Amino acid sequence: MANTENSDTDKGIRLDKWLWAARFYKTRSIAKDMIEGGKVHYNNYRTKPGRIVEVGAKIELWQGFNKIEITVLGLSDQRQKAAIARTLYEETPESISRREKQAEEHRMQVLFAPHPENKPDKKQRRELLNFKHQSDL
Repeated sequence: MANTENSDTDKGIRLDKWLWAARFYKTRSIAKDMIEGGKVHYNNYRTKPGRIVEVGAKIELWQGFNKIEITVLGLSDQRQKAAIARTLYEETPESISRREKQAEEHRMQVLFAPHPENKPDKKQRRELLNFKHQSDL
């Protein structure tokens, strides 16, 4: 029986498989859905899951509210430990600073958001609804 991983690597790695192997998405089907949904751009263009990944390519992907920009450094079609998967790509400095800034903004929003000790009762809920509807006018 022939070793298929070498033949796959020689032909190239599909984008959805590479994103799965690099641990950006938990399953290949999720990676495929994100690519088809336009959440992943390959060299600044929307692409298809079957796109062959090349070393040096620029990939932009969204994870939640974070936009991550990476450069492909290596190819693998097998999902391995996170430390090994991290060697397959390098995140751009702009992307890192943007993510850190967004994380800090999120922390500040959570810090200053009201945290009531208990749920509002029926009267308080009605007052909140009336207050919100008055501000819409």
